[in-house]
Amino acid sequence: MKIKDVICAVGRSGYMHRDLMAIKAGAKQDGFIFHGKPVSPGFRKIAEPATIISLMLVLEDGQIAFGDCADVILAGVAGRDPAFHGEDHVEAVRGGVAKALRGRDLAKFKPLADEMDRYEQGGKKLHTAIRYGVTQALLHAVALAGRVTMAEVITREYGSKISAKPIPILASCHKDDPLQLDRVILKRVELLPHASFTVVKDHVGLKGEKLMQFAARVAARVKQIGDPDYKPRIHLDVYGTLGELFEMKLEPMADYLGKLQAATAPYDLLVESPIIAKTQQRQIDSFKKVRELMKKKGIKVGLIVDEWCNTLEDIRLFADTDAAEYVQIKTPDLGGINNTIEAVLYCRKKGMGASLGGTANETDQSSRVTTHIGLACGPDFLLSKPGLGADEGIMIQTNEMARTLAILKHRG
Repeated sequence: MKIKDVICAVGRSGYMHRDLMAIKAGAKQDGFIFHGKPVSPGFRKIAEPATIISLMLVLEDGQIAFGDCADVILAGVAGRDPAFHGEDHVEAVRGGVAKALRGRDLAKFKPLADEMDRYEQGGKKLHTAIRYGVTQALLHAVALAGRVTMAEVITREYGSKISAKPIPILASCHKDDPLQLDRVILKRVELLPHASFTVVKDHVGLKGEKLMQFAARVAARVKQIGDPDYKPRIHLDVYGTLGELFEMKLEPMADYLGKLQAATAPYDLLVESPIIAKTQQRQIDSFKKVRELMKKKGIKVGLIVDEWCNTLEDIRLFADTDAAEYVQIKTPDLGGINNTIEAVLYCRKKGMGASLGGTANETDQSSRVTTHIGLACGPDFLLSKPGLGADEGIMIQTNEMARTLAILKHRG
């Protein structure tokens, strides 16, 4: 089976772009927008709707496979590509990228994905968002051509084994929506609420009091309305604000993490991006030092690294140096999903925890593809996506895993 033609359509992402550097520099908030000029590459406004390219591959038998080119909410920072605007890239995809894809044989995914992930136009690699969407479409196409699931394609080509049960999900919620928190508790989501704490004064508190109060409220609500046997892990994404709050003084930061652990007891606590350092090496060194300090103090908070861990090479480095309990494998940042697959499998090989994440700024299709990667590669948990509604992303991923496992069981 070969690719007969390529179709492109510009569409919407599941969320928005936000210029983190402009926000941290003090841009004045007005509802969802911010007044001031954007700072990070590719941004036209500090908060702006994001667009995607849905790339469709027409197969010889008329079937159509597709993948969606999307990037992350906080584009343009910590080594990431500039903010992606689908309308600015669609003609390039219809041109050189489509030409490179037409007539290609769909016997195997990996060699095609590796090639397209390295593909260059004008001496430069494609934007990570395009590489992400193209390789999604290729995985879907190979699965359609072989009449198997995407998870089966991955296991056959990478030597992995499909999970016998669904992968746990981390609900991605708004921190200011208590009804949303109630819903994910009632649905027994395995990790919650993710949330976003991006500004020290507004979200964490100048003494850390706001984050502490929030964490305690989450634990209290789980105890209050959750089933007696429901024991979720509490996850907080703090976007480097603890490093800012404590001016990169790591011992008081470790002590604060210990207090957060006490506030969320008896539930296990994971904290993502407590530090965003100015260089990757300082990020690694800081994470390792905080972990050493917590170990001495008997503090058992799982740290997740995100920023400065954007590529397959980055993830291998963090895994090799044992810099954190988990890495967030932020799927659009890695470009081709072949890199995501390799990253999860490398983490498992090295004993590093793997959060198969991404961003609210993705789509229903990229979420489904990520779910198949999860089933085939076995990360510790998936981030709910797209959007920050929680319910919708959890539904998409839960149902895709249930359908896929039921199909495989039916086939025996």
